[in-house]
Amino acid sequence: MKTTILAAIAALALAAPAQAAGPDVNDRQDFAFADKGFLGSRTDPRILGADGRLVWDLNAYDFLKGPAPASVNASLWRQSQLLAKHGLFEVAKGVWQVRGFDVANATFIAGKTGWIVIDPLTSVETAKAALDLANAKLGARPVVALIYTHSHADHFGGARGMVSQADVDSGKVQVIAPAGFVEHAVSENIIAGPAMGRRAGYQFGIGAAKGPAGQVGVGIGMAVAPGTQSLIPPNVDITRSGQTLTVDGVRIEFQLTPNTEAPAEMNLYLPDLRVLDLAENANASMHNVLTPRGALVRDAKEWAGYLSESIRLYGDRTDTLMTSHGWPRFGQAEIGAYLEKHRDAYKYLHDQSVRLMNEGLLPAEIANRIKLPAALDNEWYNRGYYGTMSFNSRAVYQRYMGWYDANPVHLAPLEPADEAGRYVQIMGGAAKVIAAAQAAYDKGDDRWAGELLNRVVMADATNTAARQLLARTYDRQAAAAESAIWRNMYLTGAKELRDGVAATAGPSASLDFIRNTPTPMLLDLLAVRLDPAKAGEGQVSVDLVFPDRKERFRVRVKNAVLTYEADPKGGTADGTFAMPRSQFLAGALAGADLSGQATGGDRNALAKLLGMLTAPKPGFPIVTR
Repeated sequence: MKTTILAAIAALALAAPAQAAGPDVNDRQDFAFADKGFLGSRTDPRILGADGRLVWDLNAYDFLKGPAPASVNASLWRQSQLLAKHGLFEVAKGVWQVRGFDVANATFIAGKTGWIVIDPLTSVETAKAALDLANAKLGARPVVALIYTHSHADHFGGARGMVSQADVDSGKVQVIAPAGFVEHAVSENIIAGPAMGRRAGYQFGIGAAKGPAGQVGVGIGMAVAPGTQSLIPPNVDITRSGQTLTVDGVRIEFQLTPNTEAPAEMNLYLPDLRVLDLAENANASMHNVLTPRGALVRDAKEWAGYLSESIRLYGDRTDTLMTSHGWPRFGQAEIGAYLEKHRDAYKYLHDQSVRLMNEGLLPAEIANRIKLPAALDNEWYNRGYYGTMSFNSRAVYQRYMGWYDANPVHLAPLEPADEAGRYVQIMGGAAKVIAAAQAAYDKGDDRWAGELLNRVVMADATNTAARQLLARTYDRQAAAAESAIWRNMYLTGAKELRDGVAATAGPSASLDFIRNTPTPMLLDLLAVRLDPAKAGEGQVSVDLVFPDRKERFRVRVKNAVLTYEADPKGGTADGTFAMPRSQFLAGALAGADLSGQATGGDRNALAKLLGMLTAPKPGFPIVTR
């Protein structure tokens, strides 16, 4: 019975749009583009870390080679089949990509003496494997330049798998990035890192097994490689659109696109090869204007505007288009149509969300009503495999209006568990609510069943019957979801309803990230860990001296608020402590004793300050309270 229902839902999810305004299911152009230029892949499918642990398995998604099962939306299955293709591909003369070794692509350009690499993946291990494959297939070359298209870790985290810090420091290797790259690369996940990391587990389906009943990708790639992340800061900044560089004999023109898919992002154009790289501003899916893991809301209007600029600057000069995810596109006419319709999807999203907002519609109302016109919705690359019109329309509303919908009842909302308990009580108790939810589930009304059951579970996390039925509604919604990350979030929620939250130590920050984080940002991190209950009415101030960085900061707690200033000019602190910054971080974040580093005043002042901090709880509940 369950298989029959899942089959019907999975078929309907693709068949209904195809009959009305969906893509042509017989269109194989994407498969031709994704296969073009294939030169081979690794002999050994397993990419291991230095400690022998598995970082990446190229065979993990072999199950996608068959037809779509009932448990996966057929449109999503098609997208995952395309993204699972792995190996080295020739994109244009002198340009190759390694795809399928990580969530992103690594692009190799042959210079006069070595490789220019665009986006060296997420992890050191997968980056080294990509370089090894390129060298094996094309002839060994040193990497003479890295180009980071933007400030997300899957586009720079593997840097040390391809180059050494010593070669960068000596000038032997150029590292090129958009202005503001380091600040944004280390800042996005610093302040809200624990919450973002927990939610990222849902978005990417990290706890879900790979397979037809589990994770089948993330919509723009298969998964984020869980290897060793690194960060080598750039030594060349791109500060303006139109800036050009000749890198190892290759001419490159840059287009800055800040505040689009990333706060610091850029496209690049190879005029001698007529190749355009649009980073993550153009994709084989609609992207996220607000990523479900959490981030600042992106600007859909500006995103569309930069794509318009790309069309104006490069549209009639481009024969090959490549991006940081997915597969290339070939031919000026094909590329022109793609850029125009992809641009129009973001512009339509923005304009119609704002129009409906200005007519008084609320986020949920906009999300349920907005839909791309057929001319845009018919294109596979505008489908919601990663971002969706539903989710993104609410993000547009949030960017302009914030979370508040102007209804006074929402000025002081009840907490979820309290609200849920009252609703369950007034509806006649948990048993009646579960019965109503079962009736809705039996009719296939999973959204309403989920609403009802969520109330019961939020009110009483120990109600096993409600948890199990809610998990089943999530299973079925996962099977129908065209968005890979919606599927992952449904599956992860279902798993935690059944099994509870897995024990975790939380996301571990890369040493390179910490090393390259400016001290004020690290002090901001301490500030958001201050617990008012521990601080009480206490006051304490310390001077922190970091000789290795030639820095001095006065840090003070007063009124249950942590503040700081650099290079204090007057006054004295309760205590002064001098040490390498790394040693301070060991004490602040890992509890090491720092009293021996006191050089003046109260040697216990720093311990008093650090005792006011509380470590975050990375394994907090999401589908229960």
